[in-house]
Order: sequence, then C-alpha cells, then structure tokens
Amino acid sequence: MHKRTRRTLLVVAGVLLLLAVAVFLRSKAPPEAARLLPESDGILYFNLKPVRTFFHKELKPPQRVPEYQQFVDATGIDWERDLDSAAIALHRMPDPNGPNGPVAYSMVLTGKLTGKRLNNWLEANATSREVYAGHTIYSVPSENRIVRVVQVGYDMIAASNYPTTEKIHSIVDRHRTAALPFAGSTLLSRHYHEVPLLSVAWGVGQIGLPFSESGSIKVLGLSLPLEADSTIIASITPGLPLANSAHLRVEEIAPDEDKAASQAASLSTIVTLARGVTTQLANNSANNALRELLKTAEVTQKRNRVIATATLSPAFFSQITKSENSLTTPATPPSQNASQ
Repeated sequence: MHKRTRRTLLVVAGVLLLLAVAVFLRSKAPPEAARLLPESDGILYFNLKPVRTFFHKELKPPQRVPEYQQFVDATGIDWERDLDSAAIALHRMPDPNGPNGPVAYSMVLTGKLTGKRLNNWLEANATSREVYAGHTIYSVPSENRIVRVVQVGYDMIAASNYPTTEKIHSIVDRHRTAALPFAGSTLLSRHYHEVPLLSVAWGVGQIGLPFSESGSIKVLGLSLPLEADSTIIASITPGLPLANSAHLRVEEIAPDEDKAASQAASLSTIVTLARGVTTQLANNSANNALRELLKTAEVTQKRNRVIATATLSPAFFSQITKSENSLTTPATPPSQNASQ
C-alpha cells in the first residue's frame, strides 16, 4: 500500500475513533440543562418529551387559572405543550422562616419557549433589568420575591429566585462552556453517575428540601424517617412495555449501616401502615392509583443505603394533571408590595 494512502487511512481512522469517543462521552454526560445549573444543595431534572410520548393517553390537560391563561395568550407559550425539559437547583436558605422561605430555586428550561412575545412580556412585567455577559436579565416580582429571568439560548430560559444575582450569573457563565460533556456543579459530578440510564426524571442531593417541615420530610401527609438534608438519589425510568408503567427508585445515603437499618425498618412500617389506611379510603381513581403505588412499594437496605422502589402506573400520572390549579404563570405581574 502506498505510504500516502496508508497515512490518509490512519488519519481517517484516528478521526473516527475520536468522534466515537466523543459520542460515547456525550451519552454518559448529564443533560445540558443540568450542566448549566449553579452550585446547589439539590438538583431535580425532568425530561418531559418521553413522558408525553409514553403516557399521552392518560395525561389529561389541567384546567387553567385565569392568570396562566393570560400568560399563554400574551407569550404563545404553553408549558404543557412547549416545555421539553426542566433542570432545577435547590438552594437551602439560612433562615427557613425568613422572607425567602426555606429554599430558593434556580432553573433551566428547554423547549419552544423563547421569542419576541416572551421578551415583550418580560419587558412589560419586569421592575428592573441588568445586562450581564451580553444577556438581559429581567427581575419580575412573584409571591413577594424577585424572579430573575434570562433567555440564554434560542430554546432555553433560565430563572432564579435566589436573593442575589449570584446564581443567575453562574448559569450565564456556564452556558459558555456547555459543550464540555462533564461540565457542571460539584453535586452533579459527584452523584450523576449513580442515576440509572434512561431515567426520564431524577434528583440528587438534598432533594427533600421542598418537602421539609420542621426539619422532617413529609410526603402525602406522612413524616418520613429522613432528614431534610439527607443525600438522596431518586429516579423514574420507563418500564416495559414502555406505555404500561414506570419504575420509581429512591436511595438515601445514611451516615452508617446502623442508621440505614433503623431508617429502613421505620420506612417499611410506614408503608405497611399506609397500605392499611388506603384500604379504608373511598373507591375513586385518585385513591386507586395511590393503593396501586403502595402495593408495589418495597424497602431494602444495602450497607449504609436505604433503597425504596415502586411501580408508577399510567393512572398515577393521570392524577398528577387533574389538579384544578396545577398550571400557573411562572411570575405574576408586578405589585407595589413586591420588594427585592
């Protein structure tokens, strides 16, 4: 073989190998929206495209409150239809009883969300603006807090109600290095590799913060034997066949094996009690979905980890969208009482 031909083949083979490695690394990397999140105590991620595909027959459109309908009419954006993914960072507040509540949020949303109409809505409702790294950040009052909103890409919006500009600035800064497959926060690099492959929703870190009350985590009115600052790895993956169910897995990293054993026993007792209570509930779609969930729930322990699993039926997902006021505008119009 001619030397030049051999050299050309070697170069082509080398390029193909590099491309293959790049594709492999990208497949193992966290989603871009999650990589843009700032440092935080917990991270939640939702990939809504497959959820709509797998469960579209069961997901009924929720009723819209007037404020949300006004937002849709003004911007042309319908979160139910246009939101593809959401990555949310949870920030613990020093004073849970302070003006900012127990937790603040920073989020990156992707989908058909940007455009001139949204920009006009932000211009009309913002009380102040800041230009940072070539992006306009709008400050919009919402529920006595300030939500800072910025369009970081043609299909991407970032928002944060953190008391200072630190978190929203971090998102804009990280957007510059978004092409790096393993860029991201410390929490993401530490735990994302433990998230099961093909998860359509997952959370890592102190994801119990939004459900905490007086230091304990409450779900469906029950106090769980977990602290709000527990490190948790949770995920939802589609089952087989794809349109039939999904698998929920929640894993807590306990301080030691003894603590894990104690918490696993307590959690098993709560599941057993909840099963008994739900048998007395009225026979309707919501209660039936809850009964099915508890029927499949299992709690196990592996060393210093407590693992809870359950199967989520299509009926369970259907119940999520039936709340009368489940869709609201992300930020209400300015009010005279709102303060930064």
